[in-house]
Amino acid sequence: MARRPRSLTGIQPSGMPHLGNLVGAMEPAIALQDTHDSFYFIASYHALTTTRDAAVLRERQRQVAMCWLALGLDPERTTLWRQQDVPEVCELSWILSCFTAHGMMERAHAFKAARDAGRDVNMGTFCYPVLMAADILLFDSDVVPVGKDQKQHVEMARDIAQAINHRYRDAVLVLPTPVVPTQEDRAAVPGLDGRKMSKSYNNHLPLFLPPKQLRKRIMRIVTDSKGVDEPKDPDSCTVFALYKLFATAEQQADLASRYREGGLGYGTAKQELFELLDARLTAPRERYQALEASPQRVDEILAGGAGRAREVARARLGRVRAAVGLN
Repeated sequence: MARRPRSLTGIQPSGMPHLGNLVGAMEPAIALQDTHDSFYFIASYHALTTTRDAAVLRERQRQVAMCWLALGLDPERTTLWRQQDVPEVCELSWILSCFTAHGMMERAHAFKAARDAGRDVNMGTFCYPVLMAADILLFDSDVVPVGKDQKQHVEMARDIAQAINHRYRDAVLVLPTPVVPTQEDRAAVPGLDGRKMSKSYNNHLPLFLPPKQLRKRIMRIVTDSKGVDEPKDPDSCTVFALYKLFATAEQQADLASRYREGGLGYGTAKQELFELLDARLTAPRERYQALEASPQRVDEILAGGAGRAREVARARLGRVRAAVGLN
C-alpha cells in the first residue's frame, strides 16, 4: 500500500503568534493533517540565530506548542516535536553543506535581507537554508507549506537533494514541493496600520489576548477621516479586510453594503470585527489556558512526538550515511 503524502511544517518560537500567522500559515498547515502524514517541529536551532536568552527560548517553545495544539493540531494524528530533540538534523545539515555551493547561500533571501539591513550576519543566518533543507529532507517531506518569502529555501532543499541523488545515482532523498497560499488576502494579512501584519511593526493582533485587550487593539486600527454619514469603500479599509477573513459570504455582503450606503461609522465596524474575532477565538483561547495550566501535558506531547520523529530521522540518515560512505 502506498504511503500517504507527507507534509512538514517548521514553527518559529518567536513568541505568541498573531492573526496573520493564523490565517496565512497555521490554519492551512493544520488542515493538512486531514489528508497528509503531517510533521510539525518547533525550530529551536533556527531560533539561536537571534535569540540569546535561554529562559526566553524555553518559554517560547512551550508557548508556540500550546498555540498550535489549542488551534486544532491533533497529537494523535500528527507528530509534534522540538527540533533539538532530534539531533540527527545537525548531522544531515553538515552532509548537505558539503554538497551546497557557497554562491547558492549568498543568493538566499534570509542572508541578503540581514546583510542589507546592516545586521551582523552570523554563520547560523548564512547557513540557515542548509539547516532548513535538512529539516525537510530528513523526514521525506513531499510538501512544505510556506509563505512566499520561504519558497526559495524549499527550492534550495530540492536542488541539494537532486545533486545528491544525481551524484549517487539513487533516490537517496525525496524531492520536496513548496505549497504557497494562493489567496492574496491570506498571504498578506494587514496590520493595525495597514502594512503587512508583523511583530516587527508592532501592528499585530496576538492570538489569545483577553477580550478587553483584543478589543482595545482592534480599536487602534487606522482608518480614513470620513464621517459616519459618508459612504465608504470597504475594499480599501483594513477593518473590512480583516473582517472578511473570518466572515461568511452573507456577513461580508451585508457589511460591504452598509459601508457603501453611508451611516456606518468605523467604530461600529471595528466593534463588529471584534465580536467576530472574539467568537472565533473563544474556544481556542480556553484550550490554550487549559494547556497553560498543565505544562507537563505539553512536555509529554512534545516528548512523544520526538520519539516518533527520531525513528523516521534515524532511518533516513542511515540511508544517506550509506550512500555517501559513512556507514
